[in-house]
Parts: sequence; C-alpha cells; structure tokens
Amino acid sequence: MRPEERDLAYIWDMWQAARDIIELTDGMSFHAFSADKRTRLAVERLLVIIGEAARRVSDAQSSAQPDIPWHAIVGQRNVLVHEYGEVVVDRVWIVVREHIPDLVRALASLLEDHAEGATE
Repeated sequence: MRPEERDLAYIWDMWQAARDIIELTDGMSFHAFSADKRTRLAVERLLVIIGEAARRVSDAQSSAQPDIPWHAIVGQRNVLVHEYGEVVVDRVWIVVREHIPDLVRALASLLEDHAEGATE
C-alpha cells in the first residue's frame, strides 16, 4: 500500500469513528452521558481509535493539514490508554461537543479533496 493510500485509510477511520461518536451522543445531555456507562466507554474507545489512526498518519500528511490538531488528538488517546484512571468525564464531554464536529468537517473535506483529485 502506498503511503498516500495508508494515510487515506487512517483518515477514513478517524472520520468514521468521529461520526460514530456524534451518532452515539446525539441528543444527550452531559448528565445523561455521564450516567450512561456503555455510551461513555464506547466514546472513549472511539477516541482511542481516532488517536491511534492520527498517530499513524504520515508527518507529510499531518503537516499539510495544520488545521487538524494532530498532537492534541494523539495526546487525548495517550491519556485514555495510559492514564485511564485519570479520565475525567467532563473533559471527554468537551471533546465530544466542541471538537468532534469540527474534526468530522475537516476530515470530510480531506476525503472529498482526495476523491476529487482521484477523478481528475
């Protein structure tokens, strides 16, 4: 697999996981989210997937997309994986509500740009 294709696969994984987070939390309040262990754990797992995929995106690709906070995404993954006892539900909720929708839009734009470039 060429590096560009590998990057595209990771970006696709990030986009799909972020969309799943939005779907899982649609219409939820913070109180409902914090009380729903299954949804919380699913969202945390999806954030780990996003972070792991972001970690594997090439430096060339991530440098070309400075509007995506690659280091922060990987950092969130590291906290969830290595400091799981320190996971603060409030912070996860902020990521879900304030950052995931922007990430979905940015990744969708990248995927659309690639699809357009592939047809030219």
